[in-house]
Amino acid sequence: MSDKQFLQQAINLATENVQAGGRPFGAVVVCDGHVVATGVNQMLELNDPTAHAELMALRQAGKTLKRVKLDDCVVYASGQPCPMCLAAMRMAGISRVIYAYSNQDAQPFGLSTETIAQALRVVPEHQAGLHFEQLRPDNQPRSTLYQLWWEKQS
Repeated sequence: MSDKQFLQQAINLATENVQAGGRPFGAVVVCDGHVVATGVNQMLELNDPTAHAELMALRQAGKTLKRVKLDDCVVYASGQPCPMCLAAMRMAGISRVIYAYSNQDAQPFGLSTETIAQALRVVPEHQAGLHFEQLRPDNQPRSTLYQLWWEKQS
């Protein structure tokens, strides 16, 4: 299948989701030319602000492929991925994302995430509307928790 065909599949998922009462977002994860996962936005159905189409598809891809590194996969999304979804894709190693509709396309309908993307370009300590601080546990060296994890990996 071609990029256009995989992208059309993401758009079809989004359209079906709208017809079912959901939000207009669908995503497809492809590995070696084969669809390994799909997802639609389920924020409202699951009362989960992280249940975006791309994250649902990434979760399914990880389970299907039995790994968290998806660096050989491509994500196709009906809409421009939000900063949260982009961060998840980066953490999974995704290096190619193809989307149909931009934030500019979504803006008139209240679906753009450009404002959030702009806010995240500022360091957390200086972001408006966010109180961000580090509070270290008493009597513990800085790396206690991470050291424990590191030792368990050996």
